[in-house]
Amino acid sequence: MRTGRFPLFWLSLRRRRRMLAFLAVGIAVFETLIVVIARTVPPTQLFAGGANPPGAFKAFSGSTGDVTIASYPGLLGAGLVHPFWIAMMLTAIGSLAAAAVAADVESGTIELLMVRPVTRIRLLAERTAALLAVVVLLNAAATLAMAAGIALSPTLHQAVSLRGVFAAGLMGIGFTVCLTGPALAVSAAGRRRAQVIGATIAFGAVGFAVNFVAMAWSRAAPLRFLSPFHYYAPGDALAHGTLAWGSLAVLLAVGVAGIGAAVPLLARRDLAP
Repeated sequence: MRTGRFPLFWLSLRRRRRMLAFLAVGIAVFETLIVVIARTVPPTQLFAGGANPPGAFKAFSGSTGDVTIASYPGLLGAGLVHPFWIAMMLTAIGSLAAAAVAADVESGTIELLMVRPVTRIRLLAERTAALLAVVVLLNAAATLAMAAGIALSPTLHQAVSLRGVFAAGLMGIGFTVCLTGPALAVSAAGRRRAQVIGATIAFGAVGFAVNFVAMAWSRAAPLRFLSPFHYYAPGDALAHGTLAWGSLAVLLAVGVAGIGAAVPLLARRDLAP
């Protein structure tokens, strides 16, 4: 493997190559299983003989309101907001974000890196690039697995277009970038790996909970705008075959803002353990 030009980028990926391989295979197998379930048992049979599930269940189908989980787009969308899918993404984001800065500060190896010399900006840039490459890889694995399953099933292909699948995949990239930015900011300011991993899990779990409560309780509906899951709506993309550019822009803007905040946080901090 060539490591001469961007050593920190390649090293970040190489150190976690086994974990990343397992995550990519695991998420592809999971999405394939969701497609198999959708092909085997029609969604209407999974929910009280076709009765519409409560409105809060739309949070589990990755919809902002008009796609029920008791439909092919809703059931397939559930595979892209399932706790397993979220856990896979948070594992990758938390692991690589923690390794960006905080893990080296905790272990004391950050001073060795700075002696090479490697500037703080270069350290952050290469490790951010590695993390972004990983989230794109994992979303691509999920998207391609779902696209292959739908393409091989006339029933699913009639209900869900491949264009919608790839639109949902792009929304997934936006969602993971949204979580990546704040995680990197915490890593740039933190001194412990556990701080970054805990913050990453909190961003995902609290975001999902807020969106669920906002959809279940009308008085809390305005809170949905605070959750990334309101903007990440793969069920809507699968149902309509279109990309919600406004929502994608919000997700990417939050991610970029987090990465932007990480730069001054790292530049001004003391790197001593």
